[in-house]
Amino acid sequence: MITLRKAKEEDIELIQAIAEATWPSTYLDIIGQQQIDYMLEKMYNRGELLRQLMEGHIFLIAEEDEEQYGFAGYSIIDHENRIYKLHKLYVLPSAHGKGAGKILINEVFNQIKDAGATALQLNVNKHNKAKDFYLKAGFNIKESVALDIGGGYIMDDYVMEYLF
Repeated sequence: MITLRKAKEEDIELIQAIAEATWPSTYLDIIGQQQIDYMLEKMYNRGELLRQLMEGHIFLIAEEDEEQYGFAGYSIIDHENRIYKLHKLYVLPSAHGKGAGKILINEVFNQIKDAGATALQLNVNKHNKAKDFYLKAGFNIKESVALDIGGGYIMDDYVMEYLF
């Protein structure tokens, strides 16, 4: 049975390893290896992940027995309006179809709903197959954005939103 646990600082290397294992199969055909390398270094270096943990980002690890399948990371982005953002949700390709992604997203829903959330937002690359997963989970496309992330790279995303 897949269970979830809250990640701690000691899990940073695990989060990095899962990201490094999932990004090529997710993004190689969409953004290419150079942008993958750039974004992994920018978004998943130890200092950045530690900063996120210290600023209150919650990371959930999906595991079964001693095997970790994936993770989700979220935080509140608008206290006044109680809007949260799902920053990350990745499941190892070898674990696709086991339900880990659904378990992770449902737990994020439960945790933020209990905290009084009005909405959960996320960004997803327009060509990422995960967009269909989010639509099936009840998200709607709110807007289209092009975000300059430096290094000459642009993220061509949809902002998706789930309303509570």
